[in-house]
Amino acid sequence: MAASIAATPADDTTDRPYTYLHLQMWNRATNAITRTDVRRWRRGADSSGRETTRRLPDLLGVDHHPDPDERKLFAHAPQKTTQYGRGTLRHYLPEPSPTDPTALAHALAPPILAKEPAYPLLLASGIVGLVTSQYLNQEQRTATLRLLAGIPTITYQGKTTDIAGRTGLGFAVTGDGSTWQLIFDGRTGELLAAHERVTGKRPGLFSYVLILERGHTTTDADLPGNQVGDVLPSTAQNAARTAGLV
Repeated sequence: MAASIAATPADDTTDRPYTYLHLQMWNRATNAITRTDVRRWRRGADSSGRETTRRLPDLLGVDHHPDPDERKLFAHAPQKTTQYGRGTLRHYLPEPSPTDPTALAHALAPPILAKEPAYPLLLASGIVGLVTSQYLNQEQRTATLRLLAGIPTITYQGKTTDIAGRTGLGFAVTGDGSTWQLIFDGRTGELLAAHERVTGKRPGLFSYVLILERGHTTTDADLPGNQVGDVLPSTAQNAARTAGLV
């Protein structure tokens, strides 16, 4: 998969000043689940930008399973707009992020922790943090896939559908009482959704994130031309012929 992923229209628009991301996130916060819809424009030249957020009321308890009907509620939540000054919208990793899988692994998790049970989860969560912070081009997406392919605890789950109705290739990374499920577009290598559930102490949802749109824009009011919220026609075909990350 890493060797054959295709470019996206957004890969050809990196000269535009703003990177755009649209995310929906469910996160554990002590004894509750927070639920947030975020649209973020970051100006690459100075890490300034703008965010619009819609937040649903927190849900008490942690054994929650987000579903498609719940997503519809975001449209009715009040919207808040936040402006960020120079240097306040920082990237997860310094730009450009590494395109060598080993260098990327070292940037996401200290190598000294490689023998620890939680190390596979650190790599998986690092990739999720990277993707939900900044745009990854074709070469950078290839590096994340090759890095994941080297994790001993990764398993292939076949065609998997997220709660936005998009079907991709599912992979699970386990370790230290927790499991990350990652769903990738089989054609472009873009991460569509990521879901972490705790199976050890206080089992339940830890994080669920949908990456609904990503691209580049001219201003902090534009939307990108490519909409990755729609399922690409070739995804199912690629899923049928692809049995692993490499």
